[in-house]
This record gives sequence, C-alpha cells and structure tokens, in this order.
Amino acid sequence: MSSRKYFGTDGVRGLVGQYPISPEFVMKLGYAAGKVLASRGTHKVLIGKDTRISGYMLESALEAGFSAAGTDVVLLGPMPTPGIAYLTKTFRAEAGVVISASHNPYYDNGIKFFSADGQKLPDEVEIAIEAELDKPMSCVESDKLGKAMRVNDAAGRYIEFCKSNFPSQLSLKGLKIVVDCANGATYHIAPDVFRELGANVIALASEPDGININANCGATSMDMISKAVVEHEADLGIALDGDGDRLMLVDHTGYVIDGDEAVYIIASNDLRTGNMRGGVVGTQMSNMGLELALADLGVPFARSKVGDRHVMEMLKQNAWHLGAENSGHIINLNHTSTGDGIIAALNVLTAVCQTEKSLYELRQSITMLPQLLVNVRVTAQAFVDNDPMKADQVVAAVHQVNEKLTGRGRVLLRKSGTEPLIRVMVEGPDEEEVTILANIIADAVRAAC
Repeated sequence: MSSRKYFGTDGVRGLVGQYPISPEFVMKLGYAAGKVLASRGTHKVLIGKDTRISGYMLESALEAGFSAAGTDVVLLGPMPTPGIAYLTKTFRAEAGVVISASHNPYYDNGIKFFSADGQKLPDEVEIAIEAELDKPMSCVESDKLGKAMRVNDAAGRYIEFCKSNFPSQLSLKGLKIVVDCANGATYHIAPDVFRELGANVIALASEPDGININANCGATSMDMISKAVVEHEADLGIALDGDGDRLMLVDHTGYVIDGDEAVYIIASNDLRTGNMRGGVVGTQMSNMGLELALADLGVPFARSKVGDRHVMEMLKQNAWHLGAENSGHIINLNHTSTGDGIIAALNVLTAVCQTEKSLYELRQSITMLPQLLVNVRVTAQAFVDNDPMKADQVVAAVHQVNEKLTGRGRVLLRKSGTEPLIRVMVEGPDEEEVTILANIIADAVRAAC
C-alpha cells in the first residue's frame, strides 16, 4: 500500500488553523475528494459535524471545495459520526463527510469520510484523493457547480433508527439512566433515544458552547458521571464521546465498564439468544480478561491492530459481526455499519432487560487483569523523524519488563495514530507491579526523546 501524506488512521486531523486543518487546505480537500468521487460516479455527498466552534468554518470550506468540483452537498448540521454513516446510506449518497476530532479537545478538528455503505473509505480512494491534493485546484464551469441543501430533520431520522435497534417488545421503563453527552454531537439525540424508550433520563454535558466538547466529561473523563450515578441513585450511566462513536458505562456502584466488558456482555447475551455469529474481534490493547472470559463461553477471540478500521477489516475477513476496542469503540454489524455509542448502549440495555439482571450483575462474569496505559507525549518532530521505540534504553526496558512478566502478562508499545504520543501498555496480575513496570518503560521513552 502507498504511504499516506495527509490521511492518518482516522482521516485528516490536526490543530485548527494550522496545516492541514486550515480553511485553504480543507477547501482543497473537498475539491480533491469531489474530483475523485465524481470520477467514480458520485455527485452527492453528506456533510455533518460535531459541536466544535471550528465546525462552521470547516463546513463552509468543504462545501466550497465540493461545489467547485461539481459535487452536490447535503448539510446535516451537528450529528454523531455513526449517524452520518447511517444517513449516507439512507440518502443513497456515495459518500459522507464528518467534521470531528472525536475525543480530542475543541482546538483540534479533523475530516473523515464514509463510503456509500456507511463504512470507512477504501484505502485506494483515500490514496487517490491524496494524489489529487498534489495537483492545482481549479473550478468547473458555472452551470456545473455543485448545489447545497440543508436537512432539518437529520436528528429525528437518526433517533428513530436508534430506537428501531432496541427490541420492540422491551421497554426501559423503570430504569433511571444518567447520560453524559460530552457536550458533543449526541447532545440533542442520546437523551431523547433513551427517554422515548421509557427511561428516566438525567442528561449531563448536553449544553455545547463550541469549546466545552470533551472538557472533563464524556467517555474519556468518567469521574463526573460516576459520581452522578451514585448521587442520583441511578441504575446505570452511559457516557459517549464528542462524536458519539465511543461508549463507556457505569454501574449503580459507580464502577466504570469499558469497551472490553461491554462487548463481553453483548456477546454473552447474543450467544444466549442465538444471535452470535462467529467470534469477537478485539485489539492488541484488549484486556486478557476478555479473552479468557470469552474462552469460557466457547466464543473465539482474535486481536487486530489498534483502531476501529482494523477491527472492521478483521470482522470482514472472519465473517463475524462483533468487535470492540477497550476505549469504547464497539462495532456490531448485526445493527450498524460502524462503531456507534448509542447503539452499543442499547445492545447492553437489551441484555439488562432480557436477563432481568442489573449491569452490576452482568459484569460479574468477567474478571479484568490490572492494565495500565501511560501516554508519553513527544515533540512532533521527534514523532516524525525518530522512532523512540527503537532507542537502546527503550528496547532494554521492554526486555526487562517482559522478563518479569513471562507467562503472566503483556507489554505493548505503539505510536498513536492521531496524536504525537507513544502509548505504553503493561498488563499483569498485580496492579502495583503493573504500575511500576509501565513507568519503567515510560521513563525510558521520555529519556529517548
């Protein structure tokens, strides 16, 4: 595969106002994408965004670029990433565009694309767009310019889709649920989905102002919802991230349930109800406890590289339907074409209702091994030009830790696909030992930078 100049593991992403997330580049990206997609028969794309203040600027730049390429644009406004994937299919568009930096702070933003089937663009299309970006930008003749229209009921359409994925004979009546929307794209959707299915909903972080997205809230900051669940004596809590494709849960005790535990609950219920197709795909970061618990059920487990794109690829290869990252990306191809936090929450709630067990009870069947992830930030220059993971002191530290954990745990070092970070993960039977060992490696990485 050709190397990528602009596209990372999750589209084009960066600091707003700096290359490549600048108005000029994003307009050219829209033009380049429009040219490539038009050559494949596409003349209509959907554009949605999360709640970052920069979304207005980037939406306008993309619209101008697509129009210059002769591509019609359908504007959805603030919408979760999986909602844009779903609407791309229902509008019979050939591509959907998401303006979002997911769980990152408001000053970051990004552009990612979905194909007509609601999944990530094939590699060859992204590579073709990159090739077009290196050519001069022009403009079609005036009578061939793309038109733009805005959909005013996009949120309502997606709410109905989400509700349709909860069994019609079940109800959430009697459940008190805290929902943390991360001041992101689900703020006007997620609370209504669970309310309309019968739950008593307490909404948190549902008042976006353009800069408070993911700020001490949502699936990457669980303290607020854990406390709220206990204070409100709620049955459970549901935390989504800024673009709505991640899910983290909280049981009534305030205990945080990550993607590994959530996908186990879904898998075990699918197995019980005869809906399990094959096994479960996790990643290199998935807790060994998930693998062991699934083995007890007789459910196969496979690890992909980190990233929902890689999880999806392995699901397709194995013809399985269920995969997840421990960070909360959960893909259930029985219901959706991509990771969807709201749908994954409804899958877990289906298990709660069908088994008549609490979330606390459902999580008792899986025991997680202590696992620590340390993110070591490096300079952008060092991240690009050097590979700290190959430095002598880092190699030696990893070897030392592996020796100590032989047969009892795992070590994983990897570069982040979205930020200048080296991620150090250590897993083992003893939490104190895991912490010490993870920091030995992290200190070595810092020294190498």
